[in-house]
Amino acid sequence: MYLNMDDSRIVSIPQVEALIKVGRHINFESASAKDAYQWVEEVLLRFRYFSCRKKEKSVLREYIHTATGYSHSQITRLVGKKKRFGKIFLSATRRHTFTKRYTSDDIARIIETDRAHDRLSGPATRKIFEREYAMFGNKAFVRLKDISVSHLYNLRGTRQYRSHGHFFTKTRPTAVPIGERRKPDPQGQPGFLRVDTVHQGDYEGIKGVYHINLVDEVTQWEIVVAVEKISEAYLEPLLEDALNQFPFLILGFHSDNGSEYINAVVARLLNKLLIQQTKSRARHCNDNALVEGKNGSIIRKHIGRMHIAQRHAKAINEFYRVYLSPYLNYHRPCGFATTKIDARGKEKRVYHLYRTPYDALLGHPDALKFLKIGVSLEKLDAVAHEMGDNECGAAMQKAKYQLFKSFSSLKN
Repeated sequence: MYLNMDDSRIVSIPQVEALIKVGRHINFESASAKDAYQWVEEVLLRFRYFSCRKKEKSVLREYIHTATGYSHSQITRLVGKKKRFGKIFLSATRRHTFTKRYTSDDIARIIETDRAHDRLSGPATRKIFEREYAMFGNKAFVRLKDISVSHLYNLRGTRQYRSHGHFFTKTRPTAVPIGERRKPDPQGQPGFLRVDTVHQGDYEGIKGVYHINLVDEVTQWEIVVAVEKISEAYLEPLLEDALNQFPFLILGFHSDNGSEYINAVVARLLNKLLIQQTKSRARHCNDNALVEGKNGSIIRKHIGRMHIAQRHAKAINEFYRVYLSPYLNYHRPCGFATTKIDARGKEKRVYHLYRTPYDALLGHPDALKFLKIGVSLEKLDAVAHEMGDNECGAAMQKAKYQLFKSFSSLKN
């Protein structure tokens, strides 16, 4: 801003140019707007601004800008005012503004209310203002009780509200102490199961049968059972029977976070059998990918997607035990992935090795160590060679045809 100084000896444009070069390195002290306007008017008169050439006008404008700090657009307005009125003066008019009705205390009451109620909608918040004033006699809400909903949102957008009214609460998941949330690491040892549930569709609001799919991560040994309902009373004996069908000791039981597995009954059963229970992690959709793939390639492929009444669960279980399980584990080859790393360090899973789950178990160097008591490789080998692959598959298909034939209709 302009400093009160005597520059009356500066009367030529070259002198002004020299002063501008020096003035760029001088800090001018502030003066009142009235004094600054008077000095600008004196400069315009002394150098007869309106008679100067364009280049000289530019030099004078730069001089005024250096001394006052005014922007070039503001200097243009001052020059225009001098030309129009013959004098530069302060404007006496003020911009029109609306009367401010709601104070900072009112905004503080809004913040207080939003914090207490986790920021309700506008109409609900206004209703609270009305109740605070009329029902509870709180005089601090005398103005807010009549506020419009739209203006309430306007006040929520003010700097005071945005500075003090924002609050964030992180999602607090329900704490379930059953099962450890991590991906199993079997270290090449069989006995770590991946478990999932497959629903056999609804029909006119009636639930169908449920399939429980259990797959060993290392050998891909698979046991499928059917249950009428996903409840503790139905699920506990069926799970125990399914675990007993595996020829090796079960060490791990991994499922998603469904309540059919994450409950006290299943936890008690697994603890009794000394089986460690784990569950899938959040935002890790591949934690249970093995059994999810088997759901489609085994259950959906052989059983389909049509509705099957719950009362047929016993017949389906018999089919699974006698026909499907021997076929899957002794006669149906599975792909076993090999992880390769390319030149860029990217991992890629390739499937060059195909063998049955029984062959995968037999090929383990410590297979005998993992077998249950009463189970031997000789017994397993006898089951594996009882029928050929095609013969077992044909028998399974025939039994499946008879099973579906026994289902009288979808409504049953």
